[in-house]
Amino acid sequence: MNLQNPKLLLDQAQLIHSSEVVKEAITRLSQDITAKLEGACPIVICVMGGGVVFAGQLLTQLKFPLELDYVHASRYENQIIGKTLVWKSLPKLDLTNRTVLLVDDILDEGITLLAIKEKCLELGASQVFSTVLVEKILPQAKSVKADFVGLEVPNRYVFGYGMDAFGWWRNLSAIYALPK
Repeated sequence: MNLQNPKLLLDQAQLIHSSEVVKEAITRLSQDITAKLEGACPIVICVMGGGVVFAGQLLTQLKFPLELDYVHASRYENQIIGKTLVWKSLPKLDLTNRTVLLVDDILDEGITLLAIKEKCLELGASQVFSTVLVEKILPQAKSVKADFVGLEVPNRYVFGYGMDAFGWWRNLSAIYALPK
């Protein structure tokens, strides 16, 4: 695979979920989240950088007051294999006795999402919910379960809609998988 040629990378990829399917999933998620959290005035925390595209679309459909913050923790660093978790930025808002909604792109093994959830609780959050655009279907159990899941994807490296492949293609409006 030629990592220097992102167009070739996309040409070789397989479409997993079209733009229309992704948009429908986000609308469904916004309705489910609104039903659960509309009275909580939560702090919504976007998990950077993959969660930014999903969060941007989701936030415009949430029909309740909220505060917005972000956290930046990564295991991938533009690679396709996760390594040690690196904290780049913690939430800036005071989470004490607050309801938090974490917004992330993908639930893979759950290592990053669990660490962020635990950090929010450590910082005083009273409860932490999570939503992911996609959950990867894996043969083993995950270390955490997302409260709201948009779509499932196969156990392959996926990209688009905030998720990257070697640093490329976070800006795609659909979700693709690298060739097997």
